[in-house]
Amino acid sequence: MNVNDVICLGAEPLALVNYLVLDRARPEVVRNVMIGLRRGALEAGVAVVSGETAIMPDVVKGFDLAATVVGLVRKDRIITGDATKIGDVILGLRSSGIHSNGLTLARRILLKGRSNPAIARELLRPTRIYVKQISALLKANIEIHGLAHITGGAYSKLKRIGKRAKVGFVLDTLPKPHPIFKEIQHKGHVSDREMYRTFNMGTGFLVICPMKMVKRVQSLLPEIKQVGRVTRGHSVTVSVNGGEVEVESY
Repeated sequence: MNVNDVICLGAEPLALVNYLVLDRARPEVVRNVMIGLRRGALEAGVAVVSGETAIMPDVVKGFDLAATVVGLVRKDRIITGDATKIGDVILGLRSSGIHSNGLTLARRILLKGRSNPAIARELLRPTRIYVKQISALLKANIEIHGLAHITGGAYSKLKRIGKRAKVGFVLDTLPKPHPIFKEIQHKGHVSDREMYRTFNMGTGFLVICPMKMVKRVQSLLPEIKQVGRVTRGHSVTVSVNGGEVEVESY
């Protein structure tokens, strides 16, 4: 999650520091967390340079993991979203599943205090890391106006760019959501607006660029698809089942 946030500024993630606090000694939990961190670090190309652990039963129940990532970008190459213009194209990269946002709601609906190994495995599916894909675009000197990691807040995250550039967004060709999202919405009777404000719904990262750059982007990343466009206005709107849902206004 950290490295995906760092690349939104056009930065190259370099190093990660982590902190793990537990309610009691849990060697197997620590081992599995470290295995996951190592795999993620290798995929993202970052070094895990330091870490800290603590046992604090009066503060946590189970365990809590936190991390910080340091990245590097030239000041004149920072991507803030300011350059985003009406008529720009929004391209999306597929997510691997629920990622690491909306899990409280998902657990409440799908588990309801009961153990369900199949659902648990789906909820624990690792967040996809987009560092290599976005770095390939940045190194190719492609004109990119905005980058957004679709995490907590989901598509309302575009508000950050919209307020800076004074534009709106229409996401009218998003791919079909993964089955896990349909199950959450159906079993929990969750509204479309809440789903697209909470979950990635199948798309984990957005790239905003001029129309003239689309073919170059797709030549480097054949999997990336056009999912929307930049418009006039001050809102983020998503097309769902033939209708439009305003996810965020600003």
